[in-house]
Amino acid sequence: MCNRAERGDTQKVLNLFGARRGARFNEGPLETHPAQPGTVVRLEDGERVLEQMTWGFPLAQTSKRTGKPLKPKPVNNARFDKLGTFWKRWAINPANRCLIPTARYAEAVGEPGRMTETWLSLRDQPIFAWAGLWSNSDEWGAVYTGVMTDNAPELIDIHDRSPVILDPEDWETWLQAPLEELYQFDRPYPADRMIVEHTANPWFRKKGSESAGPTLL
Repeated sequence: MCNRAERGDTQKVLNLFGARRGARFNEGPLETHPAQPGTVVRLEDGERVLEQMTWGFPLAQTSKRTGKPLKPKPVNNARFDKLGTFWKRWAINPANRCLIPTARYAEAVGEPGRMTETWLSLRDQPIFAWAGLWSNSDEWGAVYTGVMTDNAPELIDIHDRSPVILDPEDWETWLQAPLEELYQFDRPYPADRMIVEHTANPWFRKKGSESAGPTLL
């Protein structure tokens, strides 16, 4: 599941999505990790705005030994098949949906302890939209999560799940349509439209990011 992504050049994102910088936008790094700042496009008074939010909805934790609250863990990926249950209070409300500008995303491939980075992107879209949900949290302020679906059969050796990738003609549907209409996007994105870049770069876990907790609910 996706724990690492790049959004692409800010001005290109603004032009592509027809968005303006929102009040919560800061430039930040191009690459993002769970529990760190990332970038989304959402609707505000009918206008698309680009904003910075923390990647991952906070999941409350308590110590099994003491019963005291622990630092929340970021849920940075949401299962599509749970949009009508666990995620329904956000998914059903168009105001809580967003587009996550993404130039490419990475998966860990290989044996545990020897995993390497594999990057995936689109052949025909240098920057694409990953379907997302967002909310305001008490713990971290504005937060977002990326919606996941089944991966194409040809790419299951990388991971069995993939971000829900939306083509430009589907952006408004995701942002404004009733929940029932969104299920058309619960399908693998065609593998022949993807670019797969295997690297020898070790997949390491940054403190406070991927190691911070669960990634998929």
